[in-house]
Amino acid sequence: MTEMVYGALPVRDAEPILPKWWRTLDKWTMFCILALFAMGLLLGLAASPPLAEKNGFTHFHYVTRQSIFGGAALLAMFVTSMMSTKLVRRLAVVGFVIAFLSLMMLPFFGTDFGKGATRWYSLGFASVQPSEFLKPGFVVVAAWFMAASQEINGPPGKLWSFMLTVVIALILVMQPDFGQACLILFAWGVMYFVAGAPMALLLAMMCMVIVGGMIAYNASEHFARRIDGFLAADVDPTTQLGYATNAIREGGVFGVGVGEGQVKWSLPDAHTDFIIAVAAEEYGLILVLGIILLYAIIVVRSFLRLMRERDPFIRLAGTGLAAMFGVQAMINMGVAVRLLPAKGMTLPFVSYGGSSLIAGGIAVGMLLAFTRTRPQGEIGDILRGHYR
Repeated sequence: MTEMVYGALPVRDAEPILPKWWRTLDKWTMFCILALFAMGLLLGLAASPPLAEKNGFTHFHYVTRQSIFGGAALLAMFVTSMMSTKLVRRLAVVGFVIAFLSLMMLPFFGTDFGKGATRWYSLGFASVQPSEFLKPGFVVVAAWFMAASQEINGPPGKLWSFMLTVVIALILVMQPDFGQACLILFAWGVMYFVAGAPMALLLAMMCMVIVGGMIAYNASEHFARRIDGFLAADVDPTTQLGYATNAIREGGVFGVGVGEGQVKWSLPDAHTDFIIAVAAEEYGLILVLGIILLYAIIVVRSFLRLMRERDPFIRLAGTGLAAMFGVQAMINMGVAVRLLPAKGMTLPFVSYGGSSLIAGGIAVGMLLAFTRTRPQGEIGDILRGHYR
């Protein structure tokens, strides 16, 4: 009777945040991320001391810094995964704007640290790579545009996302950073495909990328040198690819033994871009397969959970984040075994790096937030109702 007179009160969710977060979280994905981070610390203990000794630091200087950066990354992951999808989107938009402006200012205030590509801001005690923080924000913004275009009288979101993708890719190529540009293009292509893009358009984009690669080969000595090294019939044993290939070959199935590897004394980037070569040499194929399995579990479980999602924005954003995460791991390991040309890309949560670790924590936190179970029917319910 009271409800008839005064109206029903809205039902409030009285469940505390932490129990609700734990109940709805994809625990397998979270455990796999923690396992990858633990393996990164283990491999850092093997790979980084030679470089620390060469640079005059204490023996475990880089391992200590990786622990600090990794702790910040895991904190960012946990906090982000507890957020609502609306809050994630709002913060992603703000972060994207800041990262995009930082990326545009790199030619004026950035540094290359002697590597031939202006990708970082030097803070003295550390460095920041804006492109790492740009990637998760870009995926969310592009997914928002695409989802908005599917609404009745919605904006031309797909066109806006395409224009934004082209601008970002061009800025990255100018650094030059072809690896990150390829990641941006790939993530957008996957989301556009899921949003219902025609295959003819995707094939046309692939042709454009091939033509762009040919132009870059003729215009950039840096790009041409890496492609020539990749296509060469024999690998120069004194190059990074040569050292990495030999280390993987020497490791065999079970490895040469903990601390017995030699590649870490030859590769300047053994703790970052070629960390998988250290794993293969000291621990063998067994550990490498374990790392690959962890990445596969994260990506496949995310896709399976997103397939049941009814909200197009969540489905598109989660798909883009999962695809970008998995492909970055594939690129890093593909370079080490000479399946791909050198890209200068880290192995997520395993390689050393402040920007890549923290940005990766934010990206995976977003993915965990998007793949949490919600009180809704599955998308299959809509399809079954449509055909009844």
